[in-house]
Amino acid sequence: MQRKITSLNYLNNFFIILFIAFSNQNINAQSIEILEAQIQDYYFVNKAFPGILHPSQQSKISFEIPGKVSIINVDIGDEVTKGQILAQLDSREINAQLKQAKARFDLAKIILQRVEGLRVDGHVSDQQLDEANSEFLSAQSQHEFYQVKLDQTKLVAPFNGIVQSRYLDPGTVISGGAPILDVIDSEYVEAHVTLPIKFIEKLMINNHYEFTIGDAEHKGALMRVAPVSKSGSNSKLAIFQFKEFLSPGLVTKLQLKIKENAKGLWVPLKSLSQSDQGLWSIYTIRNNIVTKDLVEILYFDDNYAYVNGTISNGDQIVLGGASKIVQGKVLGS
Repeated sequence: MQRKITSLNYLNNFFIILFIAFSNQNINAQSIEILEAQIQDYYFVNKAFPGILHPSQQSKISFEIPGKVSIINVDIGDEVTKGQILAQLDSREINAQLKQAKARFDLAKIILQRVEGLRVDGHVSDQQLDEANSEFLSAQSQHEFYQVKLDQTKLVAPFNGIVQSRYLDPGTVISGGAPILDVIDSEYVEAHVTLPIKFIEKLMINNHYEFTIGDAEHKGALMRVAPVSKSGSNSKLAIFQFKEFLSPGLVTKLQLKIKENAKGLWVPLKSLSQSDQGLWSIYTIRNNIVTKDLVEILYFDDNYAYVNGTISNGDQIVLGGASKIVQGKVLGS
């Protein structure tokens, strides 16, 4: 609960029982519970904004080349690590092509070395050397090409994560780019929260803020703010990151404590009485005389209100029993 004890002077030592006796009037002594007013320059507003948890990273993983799926090593719910082989295509044809390219490359390398040796002795022309070098470079390029193609028959995890979806089974013939698995980040999640610009301006990048998910409390760091939001021009999308893994899709609430600059003080609701023109009244005691002061309620928090008005530091505010008092005196029982 947000309220400043220093402004209330209400707990323990701050409870005052005032006995006001008017010896010259036929009024019995009446005990009244009061507090001493302390004006402050600001108050805090508690705000809760809903958001949705999203994985920090999510990837629909696919093969870059067409082929027949040979093996899928994981299924829905499995944890994977970065670089782990998740699935493979039938690579027999590419392996054969790679072996041919390797043989050509090895031969071209041997021929180039021989021609270079003969060129030193002047037994071959520059043109023959150039042709041998060209054949070597062509064979080298072809070998590297099929090596890359072989690597592309293996589907690897791009990050540590959890398999969220599996779209097909071994034996399926696919085209390049067809999704095989959907993997989400298992290390971090993000909360996407739409906030009014006036609250966004009070937040700082990399600062941590309180979130609640059900009954549990978590801290999320503000990572970035999207320049636009689907909710309109008066709000923006704030993205917070959690260090622990939480289930994506859950609803969370960002709990903000916003500082508002305004002079006033906290008073219990029981000390307020409704007045005219949207204002409220508070009874204070000055020089043993009950006075009615008008105040404006700026903010509610549970059973307390932050008000400003004609109250001054040190004024004694009547906490309850407004029905027993009137302006100018204290009524007897």
